[in-house]
Amino acid sequence: MRIGDQERVFTPDFLVSCYLAFLLGLCISFRMRQHLSAGLPAVASAQVGLLAIAIAVFAALVTQPEAQTGALRFSVTVPTAQASQSLDGRLLVMIAKDPRAGLPAGASAQAGEPRFQINDGTTGQLIFGVDVDGLKPGAAATVDSSAIGFPLESLNDIPAGTYSVQALLHKYETFKRSDGHTVKLPMDRGEGQQWARAPGNLYSTPQTITIDPKTSGTVAITLDNTIAPLPTPADSKYVKHDKILSERLTKFWGRPMHLGAHVLLPEGWDTHPDAHYPLFIYHGHFPAGLTNWRDQPPDPALKPDFAARFNWPGYNRTQQEYGWQFFKDWTGPNFPRAIVIEIQHATPFYDDSYAVNSANIGPYGDAIVYELLPYLEKKYRGLGQGWSRFMYGGSTGGWEAMGAQVFYPDAFNGAYIACPDPIDFRAFTTIDIYKDKNAYWLDDTWKKTPRPAHRNYLGHVDSMVWEQNRLEEVLGTKTRSGQQWDIWEAVFSPVGPDGYPARIFDKRTGVIDKKVAEHWRENFDLVHILKRDWNKGLGKKLEGKLNIYVGDMDNYYLNNAVYLAEEFLQTTKDPYFDGDVQYGDRAEHCWNGDHTRPNALSRLRYHQMYIPKGVERMLKTAPAGADLKSWRY
Repeated sequence: MRIGDQERVFTPDFLVSCYLAFLLGLCISFRMRQHLSAGLPAVASAQVGLLAIAIAVFAALVTQPEAQTGALRFSVTVPTAQASQSLDGRLLVMIAKDPRAGLPAGASAQAGEPRFQINDGTTGQLIFGVDVDGLKPGAAATVDSSAIGFPLESLNDIPAGTYSVQALLHKYETFKRSDGHTVKLPMDRGEGQQWARAPGNLYSTPQTITIDPKTSGTVAITLDNTIAPLPTPADSKYVKHDKILSERLTKFWGRPMHLGAHVLLPEGWDTHPDAHYPLFIYHGHFPAGLTNWRDQPPDPALKPDFAARFNWPGYNRTQQEYGWQFFKDWTGPNFPRAIVIEIQHATPFYDDSYAVNSANIGPYGDAIVYELLPYLEKKYRGLGQGWSRFMYGGSTGGWEAMGAQVFYPDAFNGAYIACPDPIDFRAFTTIDIYKDKNAYWLDDTWKKTPRPAHRNYLGHVDSMVWEQNRLEEVLGTKTRSGQQWDIWEAVFSPVGPDGYPARIFDKRTGVIDKKVAEHWRENFDLVHILKRDWNKGLGKKLEGKLNIYVGDMDNYYLNNAVYLAEEFLQTTKDPYFDGDVQYGDRAEHCWNGDHTRPNALSRLRYHQMYIPKGVERMLKTAPAGADLKSWRY
């Protein structure tokens, strides 16, 4: 029912009001008929009574808008056609002011959905979240003013207007881990922990509604769609897609857990059956396919997009051009013959594991080094020795390359570390977790100055630490957002009493837990570990193996930790670290040591940058009797 432009919801309170109004009308009618019956015919007397009742009921209608409509809330239903059993997960409601805001030219209509417009930058739209446990098919869950939101904290804060609204249920699975804890987490389903694209997640068709947070009442949403499974990538002559069941990870998580890899085979692999090859591991976020590789010429019909990060029109075309160039380099006569792999090691917390053993995510480091690598080297004829293995990567991949080299110093012969995630927690982006009291605010006496989290090459800030963490809390409680700050916590923290990672800082207030910080220091602060163990034999194992590159205007302030690392490495002796540390002038994330090209292009050339460097080192350091011939054709 509508009165004017407002939709009325017949709540129990409203119906009670109408009933009381009806009784009042009867009383009024009775008294009026007593006074007027002597002078009115029976029909007229009855009409007076009915008029009195109608007036009283109308008064109930016009004097109870709040009881009838109430504050804005969403009732989200899972149809029985979309689920056969009860569901656990994080229920998200997204509200977008402009469904096409910030989209590049040529973007698909799907990209305009609110679920693809959530971020912590200046174009991010509204999102609100609640946990659901045991939600039954056909039942509804409510998202109301008690739900935490971002950038606005509450539904009550939304200005009246017309919006595009969408809901999504990010499904959780129950894990009974070998450490005795039972936890509910989102299992990766091949997409790399992207809640908006995860196969099996339920979501609604976007609907445009006009709302007023004070009077709109309940908005019904049905999760009428399921995200489809991803296609299996096809093998080619050069690229293979492989995976194994990891015994170590399966035991830890209490269910089958796999490790995957994209394998790039060298030119001539099929015609040189007796050759064995060095192995290069390109660490990074969950790769859908082999990164920066294209075995076909660029598509001339490709409609150009615009990369706002680089202010680069037609960047999609540039990516195709550089992928095709790598194919030509790789298959050409002068490129080193080697095997390249990109590992798929998504965890229930994030799109990768950081390639180390951790109390919360399990023995991913051991699983990679002792299960996956030997399997791949045996199958694809790798040399299979530490002197013939190298790693490179940027950002998360940079931290992984350095972390794996430090924790498994004999398993690898060198790491090329670009723009690494914080390698010294005295510079955990803009936070010193040991000295600072609060992760969100500077330790000011009178004012409240927020710590920045993201800047451009000129230092202009568009996101704060507290903002990024607020968004993560909306996306998932208990370190379950699948985002950056939460994965650092999941990897570096001890297990909390409830089985989820112990908080390094309170997600609401930013107050740092110094006990948890100490655990971080002793187990995952790479510079601290280097200092602690350099003269205990670690330094000798790492001589010449650590090479670090970062822009001095890294968007995430990652250069600050590299400065601290360099301070220590330059003081080493017996042995001297004998590696490389370089900085890119005004270079953003993720500069990789290329002083000749802009960052937009150098980031497309990791393979060409680092594989020749690794081969050069291997030829100098290989042990006596090593195979340095079969793969050099």
